[in-house]
Amino acid sequence: MRKIFSINNDSRATDTALLIARIGIAGLMLTHGIPKLMMLLSGGPVQFPPVMGMSAEVSLGLTIFSEVLCSLLILVGFGTRIAVVPLIITMVVAVFLIHGADPMAKKEPGLQYLLVYLVLLFSGSGKYSIDYLLRGEKAKGSNLREQKDTTLAIYQ
Repeated sequence: MRKIFSINNDSRATDTALLIARIGIAGLMLTHGIPKLMMLLSGGPVQFPPVMGMSAEVSLGLTIFSEVLCSLLILVGFGTRIAVVPLIITMVVAVFLIHGADPMAKKEPGLQYLLVYLVLLFSGSGKYSIDYLLRGEKAKGSNLREQKDTTLAIYQ
């Protein structure tokens, strides 16, 4: 019973939760983005709402960029904090402009995506990501330079 109410500060559990959130949200968003990509590549007429003065084609292109490319980046954990920004913008537009007059049931999926993207913006991608691997290499290199500098300082 104690374990149910305990606050888990284990970084492994947090990193695993971030991995699950990244894979889940990216996979789900790809189910929205890939059909839009197919619509664009089909060569047929674009049936997509023009937003903020942009043409339907530009609006669709930006949506595909965020829903497909940025979702793939989130999936592997590469540039996660940067990749969620276009997705946050896309969800804000979808919820408040496209579905602004619709009932809450229509807005709810976009809000749920938005909440997960905000969590990833603030938390980052976690340990099980390319971001972590790249940061780890960079950190190792900076530690070596610091150690060399310290050693040289001793002999001067």
